[in-house]
Amino acid sequence: MKPIPEIRVTDGKMQLFVDGKVFHARAGELHNSSSSTSLYMEQKVWPALRPLNLNCVVLPIAWETIEPEQGKFDFTLVDELIEQGKREGMRYVILWFGLWKNGTSTYIPGWVKHDQETYFMVRDCFQKPILTVSPLCQAAVEADANAFSHLMAHIAEVDTERVIITMQIENEIGVLGAERDFSPQAQAVFNAEMPPEAAAFHGVTGPWSVLGEKAPEQFMVWAYAKAIEKITAAGKAQYPIPMYVNAWLEQHPDRPGLYPSGGPVAKQLAPWRAYAPSVDFFGPDIYVSVFRQTVDEYATDGNPLFIPEVRNSPDCVPFFLYSVGRHDAICFSPFGIDDLYSGQTELDEGLLAQLNIQASAFRSDPRTWQMLSSVYRQVGDMEELIEEAHKEGRIHAFLEENDLGCMIPLKDCDVRVNYHVNSGYMGNRPLPDTDPRAGGFIIELGEMEYLIIGTDAFLEFYPKCGEGGFLAGERIEEGLWKDGEGFMTVRVLNGDEGGHGNCRINLSAFPTQRHIKLYLCK
Repeated sequence: MKPIPEIRVTDGKMQLFVDGKVFHARAGELHNSSSSTSLYMEQKVWPALRPLNLNCVVLPIAWETIEPEQGKFDFTLVDELIEQGKREGMRYVILWFGLWKNGTSTYIPGWVKHDQETYFMVRDCFQKPILTVSPLCQAAVEADANAFSHLMAHIAEVDTERVIITMQIENEIGVLGAERDFSPQAQAVFNAEMPPEAAAFHGVTGPWSVLGEKAPEQFMVWAYAKAIEKITAAGKAQYPIPMYVNAWLEQHPDRPGLYPSGGPVAKQLAPWRAYAPSVDFFGPDIYVSVFRQTVDEYATDGNPLFIPEVRNSPDCVPFFLYSVGRHDAICFSPFGIDDLYSGQTELDEGLLAQLNIQASAFRSDPRTWQMLSSVYRQVGDMEELIEEAHKEGRIHAFLEENDLGCMIPLKDCDVRVNYHVNSGYMGNRPLPDTDPRAGGFIIELGEMEYLIIGTDAFLEFYPKCGEGGFLAGERIEEGLWKDGEGFMTVRVLNGDEGGHGNCRINLSAFPTQRHIKLYLCK
């Protein structure tokens, strides 16, 4: 039997192992309802996924589907999805849509929805109910944990090929529409003495109000994290594959309740780790404009970079390259991946407005699937090279984010990366939502020898300060890297295409590779 997927720490870095080997998920997340029937998957989804060079699909399984009647479980859909994944040679990241999805409770079974006395809702400060079950409702948490435990026990029994490699617990949890839960049950807990684990973390004792203006969000962080810990631990007791929690990010206006209060936003990762030790890592759902800042915040303190959702516009390609080159991301997954190839995007404009997401972020662009398919294949063909380069510190990433470019110090020289050369001028211009930005990475192959992959950038190489002279191209090649074979040259560049000997590398909007060797002219 194949080994169970697991997280290992190697050289101080958390990595995902599948079939006993390091696995990087070049993935895509389906729309919420796409995996609700195997028929829809057969007819609509798989034909749209096959051209994209994915090795992993991120898809939901809902509590209402597997436990339509209390205590009576139906895993027919789960079995059908696993069989389809085996046939397609695909791995799955499963999103457990249990008690909470995007700050609401809409995927709970009907028997939970109708018993609001047992499974009570969050209430705002005016005691108006909010459509989300309170994380302080122990009956609800225990029911969710029981369902999740049964699901994981079933997966452990039937998924002998290890199609399912990771589980996401709930989705973008937290309270929307209020800074915290003001239900009578929650209010009693809020006014009581802080529990020992919270008092130890904050270094104070007393009721939650001693934390001042931070109290509402800290209270909800504790409440959700403790609930998630119970659910996660119950699932791992049956089948201990890696499990994570994702975050709806804070953004303007930066106020809990306008983003889900209590979720694992970057500033709340420390208490989340303290209260939910069974959770392996935390992943950001990125629809904000500051991608580079966001991933840099999440790829810290031992947390691996796992991106379960990112917008599926053309700039997801440079986002992917930066995530791989800078942080050796273990998962990258544009949302609505089943729309990319078909070009038919179903938009709920009202929902996107509620989520503070521009609808244009989901406007299908025919370039996106072509670019993503190409870059997934290219990076897949250089996995071994990338892994070794990360171990030895020979890989350097760049990504445009409201700046003109950057200088990257290499061992033998320095490289200046300029952004947006393909727009017709050097400058910091606002990007239309349909345009990719500049991004990519450089791998040092040897002395004055480099492999570059990226988009929409112009690179110039300089000697180290004090050396004098200038750097010129000994050889510049266009082509593709293939692990085990090296760089496969398609065209040797010189003259107009080679910077007239000065080795100025121009990367187009489509993901491009260059293999260069330099020499110093004095």
